Amino acid sequence: MASTIEHKTTFCRICEPLCGMVATVEDGRLTALRPDKDHPLSAGFACQKGIAFTEVQNDPDRVTTPLRKGPDGYEPVSWDAALSDIAARLTQILNARGAGAVGWYMGNPGAFSYAHTFAALGFIKGLGRGGHYFTASSQDTNSRLIASQMLYGAPTSVPIPDLTRTNLLVMMGANPVVSHGSFLTAPRIKDRMHDIVKRGGRVVVVDPRRTETAAAFEWLPVVPDADSFLLLSLLQVMFAEHLVDTARVTAQADGLDWLQSLCAPFTPEFTAARTGIDADSVRSLARDLVREPRAAVYGRLGTCVGRYGTLTTYLIDAVNLVAGNLDAPGGSVFSSMETVGGRWQATIMGLAMRRSYRNRSRIGGIPIAVAMEPAALMAKEITTPGDRQIRAMFVSAGNPVLSVPNGGELEAAFDSLELSVALDFYVTETTGRCDYILPVTTMYERDDFPYTFQAFQATPFRQATDAVVAPAGQARPEWDIVADLMARLAPGVPAFTVFSVARKTLGRFGVNLQPRLMMDALIRMSQGGDLFGLRRGGLTHRRLTEDHPHGVIVAPHIRTGALRNSVAYLSRRVRLRHPGIAAEVEKLSSSGHPEGYPLRMIGMREPRSENSWMHNAPLLMRGERGHRALIGVDDAAEQGITDGDVVRVSSPYGEITVEVMTTKDLMAGVIAVPHGWGHTGTGTWKLANRAGGSNVNRLTSSEPEDVESLSGMAWLTGVPVRVERVAG
Repeated sequence: MASTIEHKTTFCRICEPLCGMVATVEDGRLTALRPDKDHPLSAGFACQKGIAFTEVQNDPDRVTTPLRKGPDGYEPVSWDAALSDIAARLTQILNARGAGAVGWYMGNPGAFSYAHTFAALGFIKGLGRGGHYFTASSQDTNSRLIASQMLYGAPTSVPIPDLTRTNLLVMMGANPVVSHGSFLTAPRIKDRMHDIVKRGGRVVVVDPRRTETAAAFEWLPVVPDADSFLLLSLLQVMFAEHLVDTARVTAQADGLDWLQSLCAPFTPEFTAARTGIDADSVRSLARDLVREPRAAVYGRLGTCVGRYGTLTTYLIDAVNLVAGNLDAPGGSVFSSMETVGGRWQATIMGLAMRRSYRNRSRIGGIPIAVAMEPAALMAKEITTPGDRQIRAMFVSAGNPVLSVPNGGELEAAFDSLELSVALDFYVTETTGRCDYILPVTTMYERDDFPYTFQAFQATPFRQATDAVVAPAGQARPEWDIVADLMARLAPGVPAFTVFSVARKTLGRFGVNLQPRLMMDALIRMSQGGDLFGLRRGGLTHRRLTEDHPHGVIVAPHIRTGALRNSVAYLSRRVRLRHPGIAAEVEKLSSSGHPEGYPLRMIGMREPRSENSWMHNAPLLMRGERGHRALIGVDDAAEQGITDGDVVRVSSPYGEITVEVMTTKDLMAGVIAVPHGWGHTGTGTWKLANRAGGSNVNRLTSSEPEDVESLSGMAWLTGVPVRVERVAG
């Protein structure tokens, strides 16, 4: 019998550009992925991770049936048996201790599935007051969200560089040639940056390492975790040299005089010793940002995970504002999926999140950022006795043992839980410590619309996809798993009872209560949508999948003049003055470097890694690939270190051993260590375990005093370390 071969248009959801893909499906099995040359934005580009995802989809090490841990390891079990036991044990915990005894950790891939996000947050909040919700955001994005909460009153108001029109782009702590952009959805981003240069502009990359991006453009080296000093200096120059259009800025913001006083002591001469950037370069950059009418400063992971991530992010926006580049064509602009009546979206979100931010974590008293607690404190939330001590833990699409500070502490904490459940398709360093592993679908086994990333589209764009193939084995989407579990818990949880009744009632009328209904409504009410039939030919979820499989550009540029709609404060003005920011500046001024740790450790992304979860794909691991750090040639020479040596890297909090390569592309006093490694053999992913490596986050601290006090961010860059060659 002849094979049935289909070619289905879809898009990748590994990272934020969401590149268009064409999936080859043979007899219902995904056999190949290739870039979609007809995609309006990615236009035939996809990275090697996207192309290699076929190997993840069909991985023989993939979990495709529910697993229950027994005395001899994991054993297959039916869905009914697994969920019945989980519900029974969870009911006992809820009856004895309440909702505060339950936690959920959602990893980075969860953000790429709207249904997954709704399921995780809906479950933990539906249990009742006190449940703990953790995500990878406290290792990634919370400082950006809280800076927006402060400045605009809403965490979702995140300005992005207007890539298609800017003539001066300053990138801080970002390496989009490898990461492909973050908080910035821009397929072929390297080409877009080269377009800036082609039209006579500049791209300046501020980073301790000459990254792949810095090597392609202008590199401005900076000492790790010193970005705030540089930004304060830029502001000081703008004010001192009377470069600020005061009338324009005061029309947009309150507190300009306060900001001027705050940055006044930070002259370029004062900050040069702390940043490694000479005063003339700082003054020149400040003048260029003001005098170039289309300029933007953009910061990402490297600016978010230092000791002062929220301050740094706040200052990036302050520089854009004071230079006259906020909400201006070619500047730092607000993209969004604004719906009809959207001027109130930011206000509603701001009010909801302000209430959340007043709550504080049980351990450390850190403000809860956008309903998410600091994941760095998760182990202590499990092991510290008292009210709301976590006794049951759910983990979905995450490997926090390798991603949060002090992973060893978390490993031990998991062993003390009364119930632990993973929703994943691998047995990893984290899921391998759980009582149950429930198999979930991959991105090509579910429908999707990238709701999370609509606000970061450099070109306003819509694309949706249906599932490309049926779920492998007994895998189920996270939403279906959670809905089933909620139904089993419904008699004892009022919110779940309401949900179950609504689901059954709508089902009688042929309506399947799924998050897709909400996505369809948002698409219909947003720019380009059909307004529920009022706009002929407008977009719906179905029309996107059936009539526009390659996606639709809904506007050539991001709309400007949108600042008032992006600010949630009733004044509709940016709020600059915040005591928390002043306190962070005071701490910054008094910060020092501990004795005995002369180097600073930074992280780095690799083209063939995506955090910890793609080290089991042979295509990405070819060439005897392993875990290697980078150290500057001069620092290596002082220690007698050469290429291929194994070194011991020690911090005040822990130590690892790792192979190193020497380079001229690092500032003196810096070592760069890729994250996501440290596979220990506790999981069943064979290739990843053979690759091994070291968990760099063993060098970082999980103590409350080392968690960023404004946003709960983990401290992952600029960590003080020393390096010693391991003999033999």
